[in-house]
Amino acid sequence: MIDREVEIIDAAVTLFLRYGVKRTGMSDIAREAGISRQTLYNAFANKDEVLRATIRLFTRRALAQIDERLGASETLYDQMGIVFDHFVVRPFEMLQRSPNAEDIVSGMNAASREELAANDRAFQSVLERVLSPHEKAIAQAGLPMNDLAEATQIAVSAAKDHAADRRHLDRLLEAHKSIIIAIAGG
Repeated sequence: MIDREVEIIDAAVTLFLRYGVKRTGMSDIAREAGISRQTLYNAFANKDEVLRATIRLFTRRALAQIDERLGASETLYDQMGIVFDHFVVRPFEMLQRSPNAEDIVSGMNAASREELAANDRAFQSVLERVLSPHEKAIAQAGLPMNDLAEATQIAVSAAKDHAADRRHLDRLLEAHKSIIIAIAGG
C-alpha cells in the first residue's frame, strides 16, 4: 500500500468509528483525508474497497507488531497473550470506544466478510506458528496442531463478539490460554 492509501484508510477508520460504516460516505472520507473526491476515487473505486483495504491494513499492522513482539517472548503463555492482544483485545477495545459499534459490525458486507475471513486465516496461521514448538505434546493430547489453532481462533473471536466488557473478555482469554497451556505443556 502506498502512503496516500494508508492516509485515506486512517481517515476512513476515524469516520467509521465516529459515525459508523453506513453513515460514512466517500465525500466524508475525502474531506477527512484532505484530498479531492477524484483523488479518493483514483485510489478506491467505492466505500466497499476502502472497507476491505481497512481490514487488510489492520491485519498487516497486527502481523508486523506480533512478529516484532514475539521475538522477545519466551513462554507460550506470553506468546498467546501477544497474539490475543492484537487479534482480539485491540479490535474489541476499538469497537467499545465507538458509539457506532453495532453499525460498524452490521456495515460489513459480503466483500468485507471475505477480508475478515482472510484475517481469521492469518490469525490461525500465527497461532500455528506459536504452537509449532509444542506440536508433539499437542499430538499426544490427540489433537492435530492446526485443529487446535483453528478451534482457538474461532473461540477467541467469538469471545470478542460476546464479551460483556473488557474484564469479561480478559477472563475468557485467560481460560483459553490455560486450556492451551494444559494441552501443549508449555
